[in-house]
Amino acid sequence: MTDLTGRHIAVTRPVDQATRLTRMIETAGGQAIDFPLIAIAPLKNYSAFEQAIEDFAAQDWVIFISSNAVQHAMPSLKAKFSQWPAKPRFAAIGPVTTTELQQYGIATVLQPEHRFDSESLLALPQMQSVEDQRIMIVRGVGGRELMADTLRSRGAEVRFAECYRRINPQTDTGKLHALWQNGQLDTIVVTSSEAMRHLLAMTNNGSAEWLLGITICVNHARIAELPSSLGLRVLVATAPGDDAMLQCLSEVNHD
Repeated sequence: MTDLTGRHIAVTRPVDQATRLTRMIETAGGQAIDFPLIAIAPLKNYSAFEQAIEDFAAQDWVIFISSNAVQHAMPSLKAKFSQWPAKPRFAAIGPVTTTELQQYGIATVLQPEHRFDSESLLALPQMQSVEDQRIMIVRGVGGRELMADTLRSRGAEVRFAECYRRINPQTDTGKLHALWQNGQLDTIVVTSSEAMRHLLAMTNNGSAEWLLGITICVNHARIAELPSSLGLRVLVATAPGDDAMLQCLSEVNHD
C-alpha cells in the first residue's frame, strides 16, 4: 500500500477533475493542496461553435479531445437532432472521454489502447487512410495542432468545433511559495502542458528558488520536456491515470 505520510502535494488540475487523486493522496496519508492552474470556462459567444456544427451530420469522423469537449458540445449536438445522424463515427483521446461519450448514448468509440494522446490515436489504422474524409475535432479554444495537421497531410478535410476555453485562475504562486517556506510543500502534480506553461510563467521561467526545491510529477514525457530543460526536478508517471500518478508520487525522494 502506498504511504505518503508527511507529504505535502499540490494538485494543479481543474478542481472537478482533481477529486479522485486528492482523495487517494489523503487516503495514503499525504496532504493534498488544491492549486488549479487550469479552469474550464464557457465561451463568451457560441456563434462560431454553432456554425461549426452545422454540417455535423456530413462528417466521417468526429474526434473529441477531452471529457470537457464532450460535456460542452454534446448537449448542443443532442438538442440539434431529433433523430441522431448515422454517419459520423466517433473517436476519443482516452477512456475518460470515451466514457463521457457513452453516457450520451454513443456506443462505439475509437480510442488508443495504451497511451492516451494525439500521437497514439493518429497511429491507429482507422486514422491512416483518411483521404477525402471529413473530420471534425471538438476541443477547447487553442491547443495542439498536431492532430489537425497530421490528418490534413493524409488528405482529410479537417475543421475545429471549439466549445469551451481554458483560463488560469491563479494570479501568482505566493501560496505555494509560503507553503514551501514552512516545509509544507514537497511535490507538485502537473498533468497538462498548458498548466506547466502557467506554472513556469509565474515563476520567472521556472527559476524561482522554491520551485527548485521540489519535485514535479507529470503524466506524460511531453509535459516533462520544458521543465527538465530548465533544470527542474521532474518525475514522469509510467502510465496515464490516477493510480500511476499515485505510484509516481510514492517514488519522490523528498529528503
